Amino acid sequence: MIDPQLKRGLLDICVLSALRREDSYGYRIIKDLSRCISISESTLYPILRRLEEAGRLTVYSVEHSGRLRKFYRITPAGIAQIEQFLTSWPEIARVYDFIKESAEYDTGTVSQ
Repeated sequence: MIDPQLKRGLLDICVLSALRREDSYGYRIIKDLSRCISISESTLYPILRRLEEAGRLTVYSVEHSGRLRKFYRITPAGIAQIEQFLTSWPEIARVYDFIKESAEYDTGTVSQ
């Protein structure tokens, strides 16, 4: 299980990445993200509102089966947030390697 604070930051990037592929709506975003991380509706919608307030995505409505469905579209600021995350990835990978190395050390799998 992923630490909740770490997961929160990753969820923002995952949602933006799903929208970078194409505009989408809540249920479909949840389905798309299920390939890599679990997310509920009660978690997704506050993320979408926060990202909209931060200017990372916009919202528009489309009629579907006689009802209006909210669609979300990534903005240039949202794309920039993904790019910033990708730029930071080498540092994140170094932290992961450091943590993994210390775990291996504790289990005696690292040669001394």
